[in-house]
Amino acid sequence: MASLFRDLSLGHSKRESTPSPLQPPPTMPSKLTASDLESPLGQLSSQLTDSDLRATAYEIFVAVSRTSAGKPLTYISSSSNSDLSTHHHSPNSPNSPALQRSLTSAAASKMKKAFGLKSPGSGSKKSPGSGPGSGQGKSKRPLTVGELMRSQMRVSESIDSRIRRALVRVAAGQVGRRIESVVLPLELLQQLKHSDFADLQEYETWQKRTMKVLEAGLLMHPRVPLEKSNPTSQRLRQIINGALDRPIETGKNNESMQVLRSAVTSLANRSDGSFSEICHWADGIPLNLRLYEMLLEACFDVNDETSMIEEVDELMEHIKKTWTILGMNQMLHNLCFTWVLFHRFVATGQVETDLLDAADGQLAEVAKDAKTTKDPQYAKVLSSTLSSILGWAEKRLLAYHDTFESGNIETMQSIVSLGVSAAKILVEDISNEYRRKRKGEVDVARSRIDTYIRSSLRTVFAQRMEKADSSRRASKNQPNPLPVLAILAKDVGELALNEKRVFSPILKRWHPLAAGVAVATLHACYGNELKQFISGIMELTPDAVQVLRAADKLEKDLVQIAVEDSVDSDDGGKAIIREMPPYEAEAAIANLVKAWIKARLDRLKEWVDRNLQQEVWNPQANQEGFAPSAVEVLRIIDETLDAYFQLPIPMHPALLPDLMSGLDRCLQYYASKAKSGCGSRNTYVPTMPALTRCTTGSKFQELDVLEKRIITHLRNSESAHTEDFSNGLAKKFELTPSACVEGVQQLSEALAYKIVFHDLSHVLWDGLYVGEPSSSRIEPFLRELERNLIIISDTMHERVRTRVVTDLMRASFDGFLLVLLAGGPSRAFTRQDSEIIEDDFKSIKDLFLANGDGLPAELIDKFSVTVRGILPLYRTDTESLIDRFRRVTLEAYGSSARSRLPLPPTSGEWNPTEPNTLLRVLCYRNDEAATKFLKKTYNLPKKL
Repeated sequence: MASLFRDLSLGHSKRESTPSPLQPPPTMPSKLTASDLESPLGQLSSQLTDSDLRATAYEIFVAVSRTSAGKPLTYISSSSNSDLSTHHHSPNSPNSPALQRSLTSAAASKMKKAFGLKSPGSGSKKSPGSGPGSGQGKSKRPLTVGELMRSQMRVSESIDSRIRRALVRVAAGQVGRRIESVVLPLELLQQLKHSDFADLQEYETWQKRTMKVLEAGLLMHPRVPLEKSNPTSQRLRQIINGALDRPIETGKNNESMQVLRSAVTSLANRSDGSFSEICHWADGIPLNLRLYEMLLEACFDVNDETSMIEEVDELMEHIKKTWTILGMNQMLHNLCFTWVLFHRFVATGQVETDLLDAADGQLAEVAKDAKTTKDPQYAKVLSSTLSSILGWAEKRLLAYHDTFESGNIETMQSIVSLGVSAAKILVEDISNEYRRKRKGEVDVARSRIDTYIRSSLRTVFAQRMEKADSSRRASKNQPNPLPVLAILAKDVGELALNEKRVFSPILKRWHPLAAGVAVATLHACYGNELKQFISGIMELTPDAVQVLRAADKLEKDLVQIAVEDSVDSDDGGKAIIREMPPYEAEAAIANLVKAWIKARLDRLKEWVDRNLQQEVWNPQANQEGFAPSAVEVLRIIDETLDAYFQLPIPMHPALLPDLMSGLDRCLQYYASKAKSGCGSRNTYVPTMPALTRCTTGSKFQELDVLEKRIITHLRNSESAHTEDFSNGLAKKFELTPSACVEGVQQLSEALAYKIVFHDLSHVLWDGLYVGEPSSSRIEPFLRELERNLIIISDTMHERVRTRVVTDLMRASFDGFLLVLLAGGPSRAFTRQDSEIIEDDFKSIKDLFLANGDGLPAELIDKFSVTVRGILPLYRTDTESLIDRFRRVTLEAYGSSARSRLPLPPTSGEWNPTEPNTLLRVLCYRNDEAATKFLKKTYNLPKKL
């Protein structure tokens, strides 16, 4: 502001005049415009215009400025065409009237310094008479206060001269009386005739205006209230109404004038309780305030309406002399001056913030006044004025984004300060509700700023929402247009950053969490839209993901701003953060992705059910050895994984376990379904008969039941080989690898045991060692087994071929032992048969060894351990077998077995040291010693 102030040259007034007349056109229009701002000082009931008020105020100003205490009015004649210098008293003359005192500006106005107001701009027009060529070579002199005021109030020199002549005549007839003790309009009516005017029309216009002033001051807005039945007021009203229709004669002895004087004097002299001689004709509210407003407006330069004149201190000194007539005091002056400063800012285009700052400074004085008075009339005007200022300010502050930006942010600061000051006075000094509360409970400034922020952000959010919607509609024909809420999220993020950068530093002066409140408001506005959007999402779509990701980013940005803004707050910003419940955009995305995963998995499971029921697979028709269903299920899984990782989501790793778990279960389900129709090894292994020694010729039938079980459980024993795909997913899936391994194992075992115990049962179970061992040896079984091995080699995938051949070898070994140990009553062996048995077992091993091209010898040895451990029992003598059986049985059952050997149960786990295995060797021993022992011990038949 200091840069706006220009010092004046020492010893010279900025304003100089020449003998040429100072006479701006009376019709010169003011540049001031404030159509949306009516004066809160009060509206007059009479038809007085601002021009009428200005003329009346000037008359009062001239009247009080020509007088001083105890001195009569003095008049110095002047002519509109005469040289002003011939009528000018020296400023040093002790008899010079106050009005004629010269103005000098050795330094800038103290008032302007106090308010920080600028001087008229160097580029502005000069004040009247200040131009270097205005004197046209004539001598220059400083302006007087009277000349300056005439120029400021746009009064012509002829009108000024007429007023002065009238005042001289008034003074001559009212010797010794103070000007405030007379009714000035009445005296002017008495003294001025139509000959004092340019024409009759000008005179009549002046007389009507004067009558309206009397009407306003005495009848419509009197200082002392009138009773409705007051006859004097009724008489005066009749006179004024008549004069407005037809001018009255104003001669001193004229009856109508005498009646008018009587009525006016009677009403003006009514006491207001002050016991003074003051006539009350212009001191009623709001007339006095409007007149005073006109005088204060004169403090502004007519050629630079945003600046006060340099001589404002001296001019204000003279203006304050009107207080007595106008019934003004310092409090009313402070209030009126505040309004004038504020109104001047508004009316001059709202560009000079110094005026707002000055008004704000003046409000500080008003605030002091408001705390010290209970005058109801003052309180009413105060409330009206402050409400008008606050209303104007809040019209801009409740949507400050529409009015302010970085280029005019200083104006916003001044308006906020003024609005807050006005609000504080209204609430703290006028509001009864506030007085009932403890003042500590209400922070007026913070509350107002909070309201401005929230209101403005809601307004601008709605605007951005509409803009985003329009942008979406405009781009709907373009490829991949952004969803509205994605556009809006970007706009809101930019809005929040701009708020933090531009507006929050200003508002933080009154609200420490300004930025936090702003982003909390934006968070809530966007959150409401997002909530509606989420409620309408039925499935995962690109638009939904774009919006939710944009919302998630926006929320993180808003929270970051709130946290940074709250670092120094008492609660660390917890209150603001509580206003920002999480959008949970990531959770919404996660739920949508989970729904997407579930839908995919459900479709996959349905596919598995449908295709496994329909699939009929011939392994020989598929050269690669893959089941078509296995290929397809893996393809679907592969497509699902590809689709998953193409989802535009930020949490692939986080949700991948959900997808993998689901796919894992689907594959486990597929493996389980695939193997469920293939049976198991137990499906094909015959139930072992009870220990007995029956007559030769009886035979153990179980085959019809077994076939029915096969038909029931086995639909396609070769339809689902899953080893090929389980290895590829073993590191990613938890359930599938074990399910696949289990499935392959079951499938392989089922296949091997089916071949041995079902497909080759006629040469193994029904043929091997039946009757005479030497004539029913292993060769038929080996031939059939070899043929199956060739088929397996041709049809099985190499990755499962070894497992199936190994299982086939195990099944062959188990079948061989089952024939030896549980072959039924059609089989019996002597010690001499042991050689045949051992040779046949060696032939089985040789088949799988295949001269080194088959299974590894170590593997064969590993799985033949049990057989190799049991075969020596068949060449052991019977007595030794019996002794061994007794010993292991006693070891197993303890002392209770000494009196009678118990019958050991069948465990199915063959072992040369296991009682049941030894007992079975004895049961199938074809000699007398074994027969006697079994008969004596267990009462088994003597004959096979």
